[in-house]
Amino acid sequence: MSWLPILFLAAIAFVVAAFILRLPRYTWTLFAAALLFGLTGYAMQGSPGQSAAPAVPRDQIVQDGELLVAARREFYGNGLPSRFVITADAFARRGQYAKAASFLRNAVAENPGDDEAWLALGNVLVEHAEGQLTAPALYAYSKADDVRPGQAAPTYFLGLTYLRAGQPERTLELWRELLEGAPADAEWRAALAERLARLEDMLGLAPLNDSVESPR
Repeated sequence: MSWLPILFLAAIAFVVAAFILRLPRYTWTLFAAALLFGLTGYAMQGSPGQSAAPAVPRDQIVQDGELLVAARREFYGNGLPSRFVITADAFARRGQYAKAASFLRNAVAENPGDDEAWLALGNVLVEHAEGQLTAPALYAYSKADDVRPGQAAPTYFLGLTYLRAGQPERTLELWRELLEGAPADAEWRAALAERLARLEDMLGLAPLNDSVESPR
């Protein structure tokens, strides 16, 4: 088995954390060190020829959960989510995505019109499936979009899932369409434009519309 896929996944993890989820710059070194530590441990004790995957360090799981919740909350302002979502977020921050999903299922059962609960459910289902876009996760994203048309979050996170899966062209398509249709006064527009510009730059592509400027 080649090491290239493993190195590629590590690079994708760093890019997503640093540039897409906007991990604070002062923590980049720590995050990169965690990735390097994991790769070093795998090189020493792993078996590349076998199908089993190395365990993810606990501190990295917690960090990923924190980023996931923080990124979702960016789209919902200062309003508090439902009690089920708050509890689910506590489990998600600790990397306990199956337990988080259980609370979120209760949330959407109690209030099917809670678009943030549907979105959070889609996110934790993707994380529980180790980054794979499963049918239940896609359904949750679709419900979030149906409940609140025009909300950017479902399309944004769907694009992020494709990026993690190594399909950046799908991400570009979704994010560009989302940005083109965004109201000029949308609070999330500037952040999306910045992340899209960074992705285009990393892929060596010209911006779709030069009139859309990223914030400084």
